[in-house]
Amino acid sequence: MIFERAARREFSHAAAGVFVALFAILISTQMIRLLAEAAGGKLAPEAVAAILGFAALNYLPVLLSLTLFMAILLPMSRAYRDSEMVVWSASGLPLTAWLLPVFRFSLPIVTAVATLSFFLSPWAISQSNEYRNRLDARNDASLVTPGIFQEVNSGRRVVFVERLSEDAISVQNVFMTTVEEGRLGVIVADSGRQEIMPDGSRFLVLSKGRRYEAEPGTPEFRMMEFEQYGARLFDQDVKELDASPRAMPFWELLQDDAPRAKGELVWRLGLPLSTLLLAFLAVPLSFVNPRAGRSMNMLFAILLFSLYNNLLSITQAWVARDHLSWGAALLLPHALMLAILMVLFFHRLRRFATLSLRP
Repeated sequence: MIFERAARREFSHAAAGVFVALFAILISTQMIRLLAEAAGGKLAPEAVAAILGFAALNYLPVLLSLTLFMAILLPMSRAYRDSEMVVWSASGLPLTAWLLPVFRFSLPIVTAVATLSFFLSPWAISQSNEYRNRLDARNDASLVTPGIFQEVNSGRRVVFVERLSEDAISVQNVFMTTVEEGRLGVIVADSGRQEIMPDGSRFLVLSKGRRYEAEPGTPEFRMMEFEQYGARLFDQDVKELDASPRAMPFWELLQDDAPRAKGELVWRLGLPLSTLLLAFLAVPLSFVNPRAGRSMNMLFAILLFSLYNNLLSITQAWVARDHLSWGAALLLPHALMLAILMVLFFHRLRRFATLSLRP
């Protein structure tokens, strides 16, 4: 039908604009957070792009769900505001005739949300955790960033370097504190570099400095001057990753009877279903009185979207704490929204039948 092609084209244009805006906000907020971690020495600067990509994959299901909701809501609200829906009603077509075009437009997005929720988002979370774990296990020297105090070796060593040399091989003005066998050591040196011994061991070789050593709580301390001082660098062991349900593959999640796994299953199965129901909810929620503004209509729609997502999170938490069965949690929020959908359609169908061509 001509109207269906026109509606899908308008939905597509609205979806593209909404997605670009929401995705830009997502990337900006995540980038700010990751750059703050990198500036504080908690994350390597070269890891920001990879972690950002994993985070984007993780948040894409909710982002696409909101995009679909707004992509249907905005064009239909415009149709009400421009009195196009009055012409639609005068032609003898009911409001429910919009459901099939909305379903056909929503189906690819719902499929994408299901694919992301079931497979890609858990994979992105597991890869992000593994990547962060490997970064945490790097040797001490690889963590040194000029101008930042950085803890390494589980806080037993703190390193500060003022700047890199021009050839980027050595560092200048090194400050380092160590805790060994209950004694506190403070080392200051003019320069330092990393050296690898024939047996593969790594040393941070400091040149022209002093070492102060003291036992906390006592007035005794020792001071030594040195031409060269070598500090052994150790690669930390890669920690075994926690089997978090958020990072578990979908098929393993189905076989796990733990409450946390069932709670995660409620969330993953609920996302595509909520995306489809929200697309249908956008049809009656789009009603706008042409003589009034549409701010209240949009506010109510956003509040309903937030309520739906919060219900999914709450039921997931209840299942994870073993307060509710996962089957009941899977049905409860969607049944409630389905009831709201039917009430809204019943109310709008009565209002829709009374539309006229009068301004």
